[in-house]
Amino acid sequence: MTNKTASPWWHHFDSLEHQQETTTFGMWVFLATEVLIFGAIFTGYTVYRSTYTPSFEAASDRLNLLIGAVNTVVLLTSSLTMALAVHAAKLGQTRKVFFRLVLTAVLGLVFLGLKALEYYGDYRDELVPGLAFDPAQWTAPKVHAGQVQLFLVFYYCLTGLHAVHLTIGIIIVAILAWMTRRAAFNSRYYAPVEIWGLYWHFVDLIWIFLLPLLYLIGTRDRWL
Repeated sequence: MTNKTASPWWHHFDSLEHQQETTTFGMWVFLATEVLIFGAIFTGYTVYRSTYTPSFEAASDRLNLLIGAVNTVVLLTSSLTMALAVHAAKLGQTRKVFFRLVLTAVLGLVFLGLKALEYYGDYRDELVPGLAFDPAQWTAPKVHAGQVQLFLVFYYCLTGLHAVHLTIGIIIVAILAWMTRRAAFNSRYYAPVEIWGLYWHFVDLIWIFLLPLLYLIGTRDRWL
């Protein structure tokens, strides 16, 4: 019989496998609530974008597409390293799990660093409502400064909320790396790595939606 005291098997589960299935299901339920949060903001954004299309496109055209594209590559790479960490955890390859988790966290920090740089550029370019915004810049036909500010509010709410989720993910991944160094996981017990891998992929997926919604709607003419 398995010694529950000496294992990460919690007493109220029938088995370690039952525990892992339940915690995985719990993470999926949590992610479903996150979809509702982001979905509500996406819906509001979509309604206003369809109403104030010229202003939203003009504001989008001022965002730093280069940093947005580089950050997309960074996050996609971090999803790969996270998936490789989960794969190594299933095989009990502790050393690989540790280094891949560390690399994932580092890539997350790179994303946040580039995002901070982008925010600074937005401030310098007077694209921050309430702090640095010049309505006189927005005089093109059908473009209104108030509508541009509304786009920017959505931009900061969505990217800021994403950054908060990513920060939480980085902290958790760093803790998992520390636990890996202490031999907390093996080929039979790796649920924490797997379920937080789901969270990390979710955060990356949200960014995949944010890139076209925020950065690409005002750049269509550049590709014609």
